[in-house]
Amino acid sequence: MLGLMQSQPLLISSLIEFAERHHGDAEIVSRRVEGDIHRYTYRDLSRRSKQLANVLDGMGLQFSDRVASLAWNGYRHMEMYFGVSGSGRVLHTINPRLHPDQIAWIVNHAEDQVLCFDTSFLPLVQAVHARCPSVKKWVALCDADKLPADSGIPGLVSYEAWIGGASSEYAWPVFDENSASSMCYTSGTTGNPKAALYSHRSTTLHAYAAALPDVMNLSARDSVLPVVPMFHVNAWGIPYSAPLTGCKLVFPGPALDGKSVYELIEAEGVTFAAGVPTVWQMLLNHVKAGGLKFSTLNRTVIGGSACPPAMIHAFQDEFGVSVLHAWGMTEMSPLGTLCTLKNKHLALPRDGQMKILQKQGRAIYGVDMKIVDSAGNELPWDGKSYGDLLVKGPWIVADYYRSEGGSPLVPDAQGRGWFPTGDVATIDADGFMQITDRSKDVIKSGGEWISSIDIENIAMAHPAIAMAACIGMPHPKWDERPIIAVALKPGAEVSREELLAFYEGKTAKWQVPDDVVFVDAIPIGATGKMLKAKLREQLKDYRLPGL
Repeated sequence: MLGLMQSQPLLISSLIEFAERHHGDAEIVSRRVEGDIHRYTYRDLSRRSKQLANVLDGMGLQFSDRVASLAWNGYRHMEMYFGVSGSGRVLHTINPRLHPDQIAWIVNHAEDQVLCFDTSFLPLVQAVHARCPSVKKWVALCDADKLPADSGIPGLVSYEAWIGGASSEYAWPVFDENSASSMCYTSGTTGNPKAALYSHRSTTLHAYAAALPDVMNLSARDSVLPVVPMFHVNAWGIPYSAPLTGCKLVFPGPALDGKSVYELIEAEGVTFAAGVPTVWQMLLNHVKAGGLKFSTLNRTVIGGSACPPAMIHAFQDEFGVSVLHAWGMTEMSPLGTLCTLKNKHLALPRDGQMKILQKQGRAIYGVDMKIVDSAGNELPWDGKSYGDLLVKGPWIVADYYRSEGGSPLVPDAQGRGWFPTGDVATIDADGFMQITDRSKDVIKSGGEWISSIDIENIAMAHPAIAMAACIGMPHPKWDERPIIAVALKPGAEVSREELLAFYEGKTAKWQVPDDVVFVDAIPIGATGKMLKAKLREQLKDYRLPGL
């Protein structure tokens, strides 16, 4: 017997329809590429998204045709989220930090029909447009009078001129909720990138989950600043969770330095912000240097890479900002876990709570996870057993676009598919997961695992260290031994001996790095993560002391 409930597909267009009807005057604030501040509302967002949808219809774009963006976080990019996907096309957000050759490959692989870009990325577009034959229309996300002159891009049009004459009357089409809505390519550290192809159903469910109290806890009372880029896994779903809850949205545009982010937080009464550790480190440095405080910010979600405990302490102890440690990946839309305490943890002393909050957290509803050994056997949730982390759920990929590389899933004894994350983790009895390493970064010394993340976190707690990366080096007796590569804060000094002494009492003696390598900078990838493969290449001639 079936239930007697109304059947309504979960479509992205329903999110903006809801926001327009129930939160129409809630504000969306954007710092534009031009440097000024733009303000409008969800009602305006809905109207202009419909204009964009009408333009795409007028071009004759077919259902599921791809429309690409090379853009910062801003209102025009937000309009693409709804005008493109809501009209049945697929939004392809491209990471502008990739090499032009990679971007050209991605555009061609996706067969993008339209590409919209912020004018700050004009040189990048000039470098790739002649190599992207599928693109029929190039659009600069700017006012008509700001269109770059002599761009060399045939038929280039400004976004405002492009949609300006279109009607804002539009009936969002109704179709299968499993239809593709957007796509995001992995960073492609090995081989060509692969694309996660999200559906309307998966995106809407993810938006619901992200807003839950034990996740981002978003509401109409919040003013939300997504510093995490909209080209990086849809800004962790915030552009969809925001209209679902009616919160105020504040977009930082291209200004991601500590000073600019701080000023925007204060000016717009931001209560919640989301970003990667590298951005928050710049923010903390600015606030500390100026003796500043946060007047409204009360919580931040930090993900993308492991958050150093020193950063959690700084936010919470010095500035009263709660840190929500999160974990996920492109293939997971991206949220998998988020770290909030359970009721039974509230009575723990501060140190006990911090030990929990430093973990990546608990699975949110919709995500299941397990850790397995090399033979695929599930390991116990005891907080000690290390294993490869596998996940499954309705917003986790079943395959890559065009089935690149074959199905990524690993079947269990019941034939259910689990996605192998490439992370090594522990899970404790309360379900709190902690990443100990990427599987490719695990250091095995004398048959024992050493967590490079633990070694990095200790170094990051030293006041002279701006960034640290731990890698394993070949050793004739122990197979591998860890070293720590560090970049110092401007004007700071610390010797090799002083830093190694800093590890005493903080980890087992055999896990203390054998050496310290001072570098000008740790190589960072397009999504803000450390590139250890590149660091290993830079140190290919390095030899451990005494060898």
